[in-house]
Amino acid sequence: MRIDKFLKLSRIIKRRAVAKDLADQGRIEINDKRAKSAANVGTNDLITIHFGNKTLVVRVLKLAEIVKKDEAQDMYEVVSESYQQDDKEG
Repeated sequence: MRIDKFLKLSRIIKRRAVAKDLADQGRIEINDKRAKSAANVGTNDLITIHFGNKTLVVRVLKLAEIVKKDEAQDMYEVVSESYQQDDKEG
């Protein structure tokens, strides 16, 4: 399954176009390798997403073409979530 589609179906990212843009900007990695929006993801893959000052790492648990909202979280598990502080001094 394409990474942009997985992120949308799992509701990690609300819109596929946003997931595609993040991937095309080099802010998504699959198993520590930079991923394009068309890159395939499989079960047990680690996905790292860099949102501004937040980094989210999730493990893919299952793939599904049709997912209900309350089942979306069953597609992945959060491995880590970290925030980077701004080091600007004022």
